[in-house]
Amino acid sequence: MHIQDHVPALIRPATPVVCGTASDGSYSRCGYNRRGTIRERTMTNDPTPESLLPLPPATLHILLAVAETDRHGYAIMQDVEARTDGELRLSAGTLYRAVARMVEQGLLTEVEKRRTRADDERRRYYRITSFGLSVARAEVRRLMQLVRHAQARGLTPRAV
Repeated sequence: MHIQDHVPALIRPATPVVCGTASDGSYSRCGYNRRGTIRERTMTNDPTPESLLPLPPATLHILLAVAETDRHGYAIMQDVEARTDGELRLSAGTLYRAVARMVEQGLLTEVEKRRTRADDERRRYYRITSFGLSVARAEVRRLMQLVRHAQARGLTPRAV
């Protein structure tokens, strides 16, 4: 039983905390699911793409947005909204919390150089890393396998 199990949901940290470190260098990260209960996930210092799966939908959409070109936050939000025909609209808070986590995980890196002189100097541009590409590919592979299983069971969308 961890101390976090006794912390009321309203004062629990929004981001995971490291709960413990093993002698092999791995560590366990504690966080909270939507019901406010604790979940623990063992991580290594060099995570594999599969260890981060399944990705939250916003994470995959952000990776897709920066897969072809570096983008600043607002451009990421616009790309996601356009690609999903407005079905997914990332708020600034959701985007920047996700981006901060993704930078910490090594999926994205902040680009130091601005695009043009006309750019607002407060804009931060993000680039997908090679690890981020590997994670995105692994997630797409996972989702494709899931779709194949659904199709094999006759669960295909009806024509609209």
